[in-house]
Amino acid sequence: MGIEVKAARELAENVSAPFERAHAMPKSVYTDADFLALEQSRIFATEWICAGRAETLPNPGDYMTLTIAGEPVIVLRDATGIRAMSNVCRHRMSTLLEGRGHTKLIVCPYHAWTYNLDGTLRGAPAMQLNGSFCKEDNALPQVRCEIWQGWILVTLNPAAPSPEVTLKGVRELIPALDMATYTETYRETFRWATNWKVLAENFMESYHLPMCHKGTIGGASRLEEMVCPEGTEAFNYHSILKDDRVPLALAHPSNTTLQGEDRIKTWLLAIYPSLLITLTPGYFWYLSLTPDDPGHVNVLFGMGMSADWLADPEVPAHLAKVKALLDEVNAEDKGCTEKVYQGLLSSMAKPGPLSHLERPNYEFAQYLSRKTR
Repeated sequence: MGIEVKAARELAENVSAPFERAHAMPKSVYTDADFLALEQSRIFATEWICAGRAETLPNPGDYMTLTIAGEPVIVLRDATGIRAMSNVCRHRMSTLLEGRGHTKLIVCPYHAWTYNLDGTLRGAPAMQLNGSFCKEDNALPQVRCEIWQGWILVTLNPAAPSPEVTLKGVRELIPALDMATYTETYRETFRWATNWKVLAENFMESYHLPMCHKGTIGGASRLEEMVCPEGTEAFNYHSILKDDRVPLALAHPSNTTLQGEDRIKTWLLAIYPSLLITLTPGYFWYLSLTPDDPGHVNVLFGMGMSADWLADPEVPAHLAKVKALLDEVNAEDKGCTEKVYQGLLSSMAKPGPLSHLERPNYEFAQYLSRKTR
């Protein structure tokens, strides 16, 4: 408990300084296992976590699985829509489904207890002689699930405010780009050897683009054009302008709705705690993070395109170009963020002052401190 309180106290002291005098977060916030346990119980077990995109579950029986703060969860589409529920059998507590796929029923791999897609128990072999057994008492517990702008958001917290309320400001911020009209075309998962917050912070600032991404997108934006305004208690954001070296990030030539800078503007949205979205007029990509241990993060990575670009007859080539580009960008980010975590373990490491381009990082630290005090 002492280490946990110490790390939380150090973070509270860190964010007490005004932004103009702010420093990077203390090392203990990234490296202490007890602080991660605090994050799991007070952040990941109480906030909305992204499971992916709704369009990737188009048919009843399509499902995906995830683990939130140690809790196995199924997200699936049934006849009524997308729902979430416990991924643990009500008999001897085996997990039920793995990964992603399609199923007509949920069948336990241990004793074949079988559940309908809504989580109600359909059948339980050899239970008829148990006089106290009642199928109606053994449905899978339901988990809150909402679709927001095409994103499947799940929470273990029955009292969490709806994303439609807390994230209303995102829609107001970017009225010209409707994320619900974009379509995911690719996804994968990976595990990197860094702390989840290092990767989140890496996304939140574009200060690193010229150096970390010098082989790909680093030259497409200029530091002096980057805008980092104040965010909200639910998200932070910044924007950058892209030139035609990344043409698929620009509005499609057929698009007559977007005007001026909106045709070349890239938005970077950090939805707390761990949904990170890059949104351009042409494509989007995102990361959804769940911590594994202090030095490892599980990442859901997905990408897709706007309706304008998907309607282009050359869409296969466009998708291949975006995928190839993002693969390189991810490789660069992996190298940079894993180096940061290696440095955090050094006895001589010390948090340095933040740039004006790192305001989102400061606001993220404030959020973490509010949740862990």
